[in-house]
Amino acid sequence: MLDVLLAVALATALELQLLLGDHEGAPLVNVVGALLLTLPLAARRRAPLVVAGIFTATAAVTTLLGGGLFAGEPPPFASLVTGAVVFYSLGAHAGERPALAGAALGAAGLWGTVLADGHLDVQSFAFSAGLIVATPWLAGRASRSRSLRIALLEREQQQRERVAVGEERARIARELHDVVAHSVGVMVVQAQGARRMLDRDHARTREALETIEQTGRAALDEMRRSLGVLRSEDAEAPLAPQPGMDALGALVERAQRSGLAVELVTEGEPMPLPAGVDLSAYRIVQEALTNTLKHAGSVRTRVTVRYEERVLGLEIADDGAPGRAGGGGAARITGGHGLTGMRERVALYGGELHADHRREGGFVVRASLPLAP
Repeated sequence: MLDVLLAVALATALELQLLLGDHEGAPLVNVVGALLLTLPLAARRRAPLVVAGIFTATAAVTTLLGGGLFAGEPPPFASLVTGAVVFYSLGAHAGERPALAGAALGAAGLWGTVLADGHLDVQSFAFSAGLIVATPWLAGRASRSRSLRIALLEREQQQRERVAVGEERARIARELHDVVAHSVGVMVVQAQGARRMLDRDHARTREALETIEQTGRAALDEMRRSLGVLRSEDAEAPLAPQPGMDALGALVERAQRSGLAVELVTEGEPMPLPAGVDLSAYRIVQEALTNTLKHAGSVRTRVTVRYEERVLGLEIADDGAPGRAGGGGAARITGGHGLTGMRERVALYGGELHADHRREGGFVVRASLPLAP
């Protein structure tokens, strides 16, 4: 639409200049030639080489027929502006070869009009090739080069965003595994306890069933949020914040309600943690407690959090099942994705993870997460 308005505006300006000004040439040739010169500008973006060809041919033919579009000293100003727009558009919107071919054709055609008009001086040749063709064409090529660079940067930015989205979706999938594994582990332990106490202790059985219900509902809510993000390309992350070390007390309380005798010990002064470290530390403790419930049952467990100047230290140690040194620790080392997920989280931040049997029985997980690069 803007190109159509530009073409109409230049056509009107050129016709008025020819009508009101003291310009040479046959009136009919000037009127028709002015329209052929300017109106094709409506297609200057879609077909810049064609528009340049029409402009050059019109300039040469009208001069041969006695028109005054490029005659006189100086020629009509609207003719010069039209030529500048034509060759700027050629440089800005045509490919390399069409742009060069159009510029060469335009220079040759305008030199032909200079010869046909009887001007054989160097100034006329330089004016037609330099001011009307070369300068606008070079400005158009510079604009095209800048636009291509911007488009390339935008594509690279979009690619980076797609990679970031993929990484975020993978992270969400890992978080979903952690949450579901923890919740299902708690539910299994509670179900086992409820089954054993069904005929003996109705109050504790009811409490275990309530814990199963609450844990299941929380897991379903988390699954709905996470799967909603994973299923939709344009979905945003859930608004609920990811848990961190400030939620560790609630995690320990849930583990205690599940039958695990957990003690939480904090050493050092708690401090704000980087978001990734905060989440990873929480998930490591969560996974370790889940493994304890799964493999060792309701045993005494001690969670120690050490805040040091440059390192966050975690230790989750259990006493193992009664009468069994290690408390099922071998299964924790050789099977499942829990320890693998812990190692990935720790490795992401350049930390260290140690998970093994304790000499005195039970199992221990020790992790250190650097707080600075």
